[in-house]
Parts: sequence; C-alpha cells; structure tokens
Amino acid sequence: MKVYKFPSESEWPSLLARPVMDSSALEAKVMAVLKDVQANGDQALRNYTRQFDGVDMAQFTVGQEEITNAATMVSSELKNAIQQAAANIRQFHAAQQQVPEFIETMPGIRCWRKSVGIEKVGLYIPGGTAPLFSTLLMLGIPATLAGCREIILCSPPDKNGQLHPAILYAASVVGVTRIFKLGGVQAIGAMAYGTETVPKVYKIFGPGNQYVTCAKQLIQQSGIAIDMPAGPSEVAVFADETASPSFVAADLLSQAEHGSDSQVLLVTTSESLIPLVEQQIEQQLESLPRAEIARKALVNSTMVVVRDTQTAMDLLNRYAAEHLILACRDAEGLARMVINAGSVFIGHFSPESVGDYASGTNHTLPTNGYATAYSGVSLDSFVKKITFQQLTENGLKNISQTVIEMATAEGLDAHANAVRYRITN
Repeated sequence: MKVYKFPSESEWPSLLARPVMDSSALEAKVMAVLKDVQANGDQALRNYTRQFDGVDMAQFTVGQEEITNAATMVSSELKNAIQQAAANIRQFHAAQQQVPEFIETMPGIRCWRKSVGIEKVGLYIPGGTAPLFSTLLMLGIPATLAGCREIILCSPPDKNGQLHPAILYAASVVGVTRIFKLGGVQAIGAMAYGTETVPKVYKIFGPGNQYVTCAKQLIQQSGIAIDMPAGPSEVAVFADETASPSFVAADLLSQAEHGSDSQVLLVTTSESLIPLVEQQIEQQLESLPRAEIARKALVNSTMVVVRDTQTAMDLLNRYAAEHLILACRDAEGLARMVINAGSVFIGHFSPESVGDYASGTNHTLPTNGYATAYSGVSLDSFVKKITFQQLTENGLKNISQTVIEMATAEGLDAHANAVRYRITN
C-alpha cells in the first residue's frame, strides 16, 4: 500500500483516485453481446455460456428437484447461519415499510402516497471465485417484502452446469420465483430484453465484474432500470491510537480479497500505527487462501496520515466510501460527521464483514464515489411511490382561483378550463 504523510488538500484528488480502466473497448465488446442476445435470444445465451462458462446447457431453468437436492448438500451449520442472517435482514427491512399517510392540504383536498412493488425484478448473483449467496439474501428479502410479483434470479453455472447449493438454498429461503443458470453479460441482456426462456424484467439488481457492470450501465441507457452505478468493492478505515493494528489489518484484507480491482483506504491520526498495520497485513496474508487477489488489490490502495480528526473526516467525506469503519475513540460522535458513505461501522467491534452478512443492513452499496448522491439498496429500491389526490366539489372551489391564475399566466388555457368547467357548469 502507498503511504502519504500529512498531504495538502490539493493532493487529495490524486491520492483518493480509484483505479481507472479504458472503458471504450469494454463497452464495444459488451454491447455486441447485448445486441446478439436481443436479436437471437436463447441461442445466443447457449453460445455465450459455452464460450465464457465452458459448459453446454440443454436448458437454463432450475427445477424444483434441483432446489430440493441442493438443500441436502448444505450443512446444517450453514443453513442455520443463513436463516439467522435472513431473519435479521428481514427485520431491518420490514421496518422500512410505510403505511400511506393521508394529508388534507386544504379543506376538501386530500393527498397521499402509496408504495407499490415493482412487478418484475431481476437479481444477478455472481458465482465465479466467490458464490455470493449472501447477496441473494440482501436482494431477495426486500423484493419479497416489497410485494414484487416476479423475482427472477440469474447466476452462472459451474463446469458441470450446476449452481452452488448455497445459492439455491438461499433462493428458497427468500422466495425467488424463477431461477436460471445464466451468467455474465448474457444474463443481464436476457433479463433486460427477454428471450424464449427468460422473462423481461423492469429493474435489475446485483453486483458483478467489469463486464456485468458495464452491461447494466448500457441497458440503463435503453430504459431498463438498475439498482445503482457500481464498481469494484471498497472500504475506508479511520483509526486513531486506540485502534488495534490486527483489527485494522483484518478489515482492510476482508475487502481486498473481494477482487484484484478492489481498493482499501486507511486514514489515521497516529503515524506509529502505519508500520504496525503493515506488519499485521503481511502476517495475515500468509494464511489467506485468496492472498494473491488481496495483494493485487493492495497495490491500488493507500494509507494516509493526517494531523487531526477534522481533517480525517473531511478527507473521508471527500472519498465517499462504500464502507466506512470508524475504529477510534468517540466513534459514535464522529459518525454524526459522516455525510458521504454507503454504510458506516461504528467502533472497534463493528467489522464490515458483519454488515456484509448478517447484522441486518443491506450490503448492496454505492461504490466509486457515488455515495455522494446514491443510497444503498433498501426496501425503497423495490417499490414505486405513487401519489394520489382526491378533491370534493368544495375542495375544487377552494383551490380553483389558484390553479386558474397559474395556468393562465403560463398560457395553458386548457388547464384553466379543466377547473372552470367543473365550477361553473
């Protein structure tokens, strides 16, 4: 990791920069696949699954027998863990449900807003180096709570044409309605456009590699909604002299092992903490199965020493991390200073991995600085909020002159007449 000591504010943009890749060539490749899927449907899906996943698929649909058999391959310990995580996630997201509140803005005028579940949603769950069944809980549970009628799951098959048993078990826990053994750009295209087998959905959720992310951004341009712009996963840690070097190193590595394009950032007011964390990182890497992936991520990662807490928080708000850990004294007080972050972990005993799996909050979060304007996935992500208004005859009379004056001033006489005809006839 690169180390910067007491950088000036003018240096912040360069030291906080995320890894950048040339997207023009990537977009051309992804667009070609999307167009092929749109034009040729299931045949294109078979071709790309053979090319990218190395397996010939007779059919993409997962049947009930496969789901039942998968449950027998999941240990009772993992089943219990999934059930506990699901219960916490369900409890946290159920509290986000809203009952319509009727507001009488004037006598005889009643307005309200109602949340309605998006009818058809698509969930993409990666299955490559790490089958992210935890993400299925994070997406499937709020989709079910929101009342989405169709919840479509796509996840890439292994070399035997199967999905990871834990993914299928988690799908049964959350209430997914249809499952397809389908990954990559072709899966995004199938859900965006529909094929003979895969239904078209209205909004697509879920993480993926650079190709999947690019595909989601491209289909958004053609009118298909997505959860949010997303890039490689990231974590920022603020640590002072009270922090444990082993805890901090473990937090940085837990994010770095996601992928070689992940990024981690340590900001500290304690210069002496830096070598201690570096030593712990090297020690802990020795026992990690994904050590090489983590090492590559650390090349694009940074440690920054600043003079005081205020500077640290200013820098971290500028970075707008996906995950922000406050490993310091008065962490709860500092949390009130956070204005840009996807999810915040307060204190020495709040590791980011707990939020990734089981505390209850959602781990599908904005990356790449999008936390300045975007929220993480929540129940709201799966609903549309429709406004309603109802006027009595007297209510219309009470507001009639206001509407007529405004419509006439804008030169929209038909708008004014829609009111005039009702109060004069």
